Amino acid sequence: MAGDQLRQLLQDGDLPAVERWLDEHPAYEVADALARIDPVSAVVPFRMLDKDRALEVFEELDPTDQHDLLNGLRDEAFHDLVEGMDPDDRARMLGEAPATVATRVLAGLSPREQRMTAALLGYPEGAVGRLMTPEVVALPLASTAAEALQKVRRTGADAETVYTLPVVDAGRRLVGAVELRDLVLSPPDRLITEIVDRAVPRVRATDPAEDAARLMRDTNVLDLPVVDSEDRLLGLLTIDDAVEVLEAADTEDVARQSGAKPWSGHYMAVGVWPLARSRAVWLLLLLVAATLTVNVLQYFEDTLAQVTALALFIPLLVGAGGNVGAQAATATVRALAMGEVRTSDLLAVAWREARVGLALGTILAVVGVAIGTVLVGAEIAIVVGVSLVVICAWAATIGAIMPLLAKRLRIDPAVVSAPMVTTIVDASGLIIYFLVARAVLEGLSTHTT
Repeated sequence: MAGDQLRQLLQDGDLPAVERWLDEHPAYEVADALARIDPVSAVVPFRMLDKDRALEVFEELDPTDQHDLLNGLRDEAFHDLVEGMDPDDRARMLGEAPATVATRVLAGLSPREQRMTAALLGYPEGAVGRLMTPEVVALPLASTAAEALQKVRRTGADAETVYTLPVVDAGRRLVGAVELRDLVLSPPDRLITEIVDRAVPRVRATDPAEDAARLMRDTNVLDLPVVDSEDRLLGLLTIDDAVEVLEAADTEDVARQSGAKPWSGHYMAVGVWPLARSRAVWLLLLLVAATLTVNVLQYFEDTLAQVTALALFIPLLVGAGGNVGAQAATATVRALAMGEVRTSDLLAVAWREARVGLALGTILAVVGVAIGTVLVGAEIAIVVGVSLVVICAWAATIGAIMPLLAKRLRIDPAVVSAPMVTTIVDASGLIIYFLVARAVLEGLSTHTT
């Protein structure tokens, strides 16, 4: 691995080899390698990079790793690095930085960079305004293609992107956008009004960044205009920032779905204790919730004592119910994230998943009855089969509605997904199992009599 190679070269003290290694690897691989080693060691190869390449590597790092590197740099290198960052990348880093680091960074910036960064930090955390780039080339609606290209050449060097060129009126209100390709291929005297796309999607600066990123994915745009409440152009959300937003959202959802608190920084650089701490809280809560299962077993202790064979199938039923519920919860969380379902669809989703669970339960019941008949006889096998059908239908329904209810209550749906659903289904599944056992066995006994 690249990180292991760099670590070994640093341990050997072979600085010429470290310099060659840095020259041979692209910026994203260098950033990954630096994130894998301890912050003190990472400063050494980072300082060996030239100014432009150091900035490129630095912007590839997560904010946590950026903070660690900044702490090891002297003031001159520190200020050169943060001054050269794009305003949106700088705001993203400072949004997660300790107050002392943020103060130090802002104090060392030039007045222009300080104004842009402070403006971005003024938006709420998680808003698209925090992540937009204010450095854009905006074209006047009344200009020609030749005049627009001249402006791109004159001011484009200071912009983060020139692929999407917003078009504004005299009041800087967004009219639409022109792609650079269309502008270049247009006759010089062609008016911008003739080539502007007025249906270009846009978002308000206070809108959630995740919603804006998903809008970019759905509309296949490289840059998304960001406007204020009066439709005045403020900046652009670029595709690289949108990808990072979606990656962060997916990472958080995966952690929540597995019953863990999301952590920051590179996985290989995070210590054992922080990882354990991120998982321990939910495990403790789930452990307490699992006492419901114990209480259910105690309540039906007499039934188990009379028909001990019932205990053999508890792991099978609990496992099947938990898995079906987790599958339904995962599908619903994904559908919510993708905008495919809304909280108003709760009943429709519940009915849909109940039928899916019923179908799955029927499939599993066929196998369960066959196994039960061979192992313990037909009576218990029937109990197992009926229980599988009911438990799976119930588990799928619970798995589907819990994320939707959480969303309606403004709770992250991923928080109440797989682990929590599994715990609830375990306890309720046992109740279903023993109630079915009582009903079926008593029915069979009465019929026999």
